[in-house]
Amino acid sequence: MDIKSIKIRKAEAKDLGTILGFVHQLALYEKEPESVTTNLNEYEKCFQAGIFEAIIAEIDSKAVGMALFYDTFSTWKGKMIYLEDFIVLEAYRRMGIGEKLFDTFLEIALKKDAKLVKWQVLDWNTPAIDFYLKKKATIEKNWWNGKIIFNSK
Repeated sequence: MDIKSIKIRKAEAKDLGTILGFVHQLALYEKEPESVTTNLNEYEKCFQAGIFEAIIAEIDSKAVGMALFYDTFSTWKGKMIYLEDFIVLEAYRRMGIGEKLFDTFLEIALKKDAKLVKWQVLDWNTPAIDFYLKKKATIEKNWWNGKIIFNSK
């Protein structure tokens, strides 16, 4: 496959069902399919409010990957873009799609005048870790994540 046949475009509201599908596939890969408890309505509401953005990778008009991100702030560095989810469908991995998608994400961050980008990667996901290290990323091992999940009923 020619890398030029990969199209990266900004996600639109009509893509939100596809994006949620990617998130479910990512959760399955990360061995936590039951952890996705949000729904399309929440995606639509938050997308319309500008809470997050996404870019889609396509081959022949078929969505094969996506990156979902949002603006945030680092008190140490300034404006930051957080990469919440980044996935390429398994059948399309190792074709340069992830690299093109990630590079486009970085270009967007630079255009937005971000001082840094940040994301998480599971310690057992060595293909992803290797990918990020090739991009000259720093993989922090001394910071632990904290979270509180509010149960909405």
